[in-house]
Amino acid sequence: MTTAQHTAADLRQLAEQAGRDLEDASALDVLRWAADTFGRRFCVTSSMEDAVVAHLASRAMPGVDVVFLDTGYHFPETIGTRDAVAAVMDVNVLTLTPKQTVAEQDAQYGAKLHDRDPDLCCALRKVAPLEEGLRGYDAWATGLRRDESPTRADTPVVSWDEKRQKVKIAPIARWTQEDVERYVAEHGVLTNPLLTDGYASVGCAPCTRRVLEGEDARAGRWAGLGKTECGIHL
Repeated sequence: MTTAQHTAADLRQLAEQAGRDLEDASALDVLRWAADTFGRRFCVTSSMEDAVVAHLASRAMPGVDVVFLDTGYHFPETIGTRDAVAAVMDVNVLTLTPKQTVAEQDAQYGAKLHDRDPDLCCALRKVAPLEEGLRGYDAWATGLRRDESPTRADTPVVSWDEKRQKVKIAPIARWTQEDVERYVAEHGVLTNPLLTDGYASVGCAPCTRRVLEGEDARAGRWAGLGKTECGIHL
């Protein structure tokens, strides 16, 4: 396992080659490749909707860093899931926070910015903290899946994150919801309690609702606003 820092050109080449080589690899093999290639310069990001990718990554690299964004707007169940993951799994949970508290943001931009300009709110409370938090890594893994929504249907297993100049890994991109549920049951993986209360995708409380029958998993996020992503994956 290496911990040497790669140049941006090296990383791009690695990402492009791995994108071809690992398209049909198992999620665990993809994460083993990431661990072997990047060592401690690899991390997992988690919204704490579930701990599937964190669990997989801990099998490939025990003690792997799991990065969580505490926006200040999370459901209590999400914070509880984060704390449980940190307590029982072989991972190192790192919590990132925005530069401003919710109160400070309200003072500058007005209350409930998420209702008036959700893109700006996400940029301040999610995108910017993540970009700062990823600076010490060459590669990061996410739980994106192609079946979650039409906007994620082409998610590559390994790609080059041009914006952040890092390798981006989606080890369960090809999984279905049934695959996730099967893995959770087989390994006793922690999941957010809200997933059994009508929520199919869990984000910040003000911008998340339960999904209706027949809706895709992301339909409960920013419902009615014409917004489908927070900006992290754009």
